[in-house]
Amino acid sequence: MSLAIEIILVLVSIVLIVSVLMQKSKSAGLGSAYGSDTESFGVKGREAKKDLQLKKITLISACVIAVLALVLMCLG
Repeated sequence: MSLAIEIILVLVSIVLIVSVLMQKSKSAGLGSAYGSDTESFGVKGREAKKDLQLKKITLISACVIAVLALVLMCLG
């Protein structure tokens, strides 16, 4: 039983890492100081929707990791 939970914990951890790495950075860096924003509103809308989905996946996977860690500790 605990082996299955550990495997699920590792898989969800990988999902969390990937979702965090795929999120767009909040800071624009040096590129925003010299350039202007050339994206259209349609592209921005799709990016915002994608970013919102990634944030939800990040939150859900973090909660699942916390619950699975507690379950493993109780079974331990």
